[in-house]
Amino acid sequence: MNNNAMEKIETVSVDELRSVQLERMKKTLQHAYQNSPVYKKKFDEAGVHPDDFKSLEDLAKFPFTTKKDLRDNYPFGMFAVPQEQIIRIHASSGTTGQPTVVGYTQNDINVWSDVVARSLRAAGLSNKDTIQVSYGYGLFTGGLGAHYGVERLGATVIPMSGGQTERQAQLIHDFKPTALMVTPSYCLNIIEALEKKFGSAKDCSIKTGIFGAEPWTNEMRREIEDRLGINALDIYGLSEVMGPGVAMECLETKDGPTIWEDHFYPEIIHPETGEVLPDGELGELVFTTITKEGMPVIRYRTRDLTRLLPGTARPMRRMDKIVGRSDDMMIIRGVNVFPSQIEEQILHIPQLVPNYQIQICKKGHLDTLHIRAEMRRDVSETLTPQIAALLKAQIKTMVGISVMVEILPEGSLPRSEGKAQRVFDIRKSA
Repeated sequence: MNNNAMEKIETVSVDELRSVQLERMKKTLQHAYQNSPVYKKKFDEAGVHPDDFKSLEDLAKFPFTTKKDLRDNYPFGMFAVPQEQIIRIHASSGTTGQPTVVGYTQNDINVWSDVVARSLRAAGLSNKDTIQVSYGYGLFTGGLGAHYGVERLGATVIPMSGGQTERQAQLIHDFKPTALMVTPSYCLNIIEALEKKFGSAKDCSIKTGIFGAEPWTNEMRREIEDRLGINALDIYGLSEVMGPGVAMECLETKDGPTIWEDHFYPEIIHPETGEVLPDGELGELVFTTITKEGMPVIRYRTRDLTRLLPGTARPMRRMDKIVGRSDDMMIIRGVNVFPSQIEEQILHIPQLVPNYQIQICKKGHLDTLHIRAEMRRDVSETLTPQIAALLKAQIKTMVGISVMVEILPEGSLPRSEGKAQRVFDIRKSA
């Protein structure tokens, strides 16, 4: 792969792209039906057959796949090739129950390496770069997915993994990486460590940050860019579909991740009815893998809420910022609230650091939110009541509910070393 030239598929017309997708989708549906007992049963029960697929619109006839399907067939029931062809297994953390397991053939690993390398190139990186990978290695797809992509690009990889924040900062200082791949919330911890140790994070060697594994707001992006002096770009992926590299924001436009549609076919559906919505409408993102062998997924419901937008830097469509997940939406006194809305208001107040907790509590018979945020070290404690009142008022105005606010000194709340846990439901324990 020429490290700076785009692949042909990245420059074809939309019509040519659709014809590639149609061919690949036909093969995938046949492969899943013939080789996966799970999909054969699902298709038969829904009364559809791969032969019914004549146009991309026909995909709507096929049943959805959910996390429950993966959990019900734990560990290897979703695989569509013999076990000896599976060369790698990953699994999600299983924070909400049984972990979801994914398997890859050699060809799947090659495709994954290619799409991550393509993503890095879209971020303006080449074989001349040194990239520190601070996603966790192991069963989580982030670390190794990023790692193989950096190697495929021909760049130098520093396989740091997550954690050991002081050491992360020291290695950035000593090894001078030009790019960092990490979760946005953990990047803030690395920035804090750099500032503490070297006075500033702005003048370090990093020019580009590639952030994924959790939703983040534009305010958080600005905060990271300002304090680290970098371009912060969004990479999207999920283990059930492949891992990081399903979509990537392009440096020249910075207008949301471009979905690599030659491998992953996107749809937006109404979260309640399952009806396919037109591009531009907000709904739940659904993916079908169209080149995956080991564990193809058909119409996988991601639970991520976003919109599909026309391509800009590439002919492939983009996804808008994820506003939340249909399963992390809190309904407080009849109002739909997403953690990202609260985060946005916290980041609007310069005296607060972007580390926070949301507790869902019961006050009498009503659910209520208790927001815990941290004040920057250099701000006088006497301002605490005013800042608390300001945040409370902003949330009331922008989100539409009254909340309780507690402002703590910087460093009071736990720091994450991977995906940040922001929401704690303490109604049950109360």
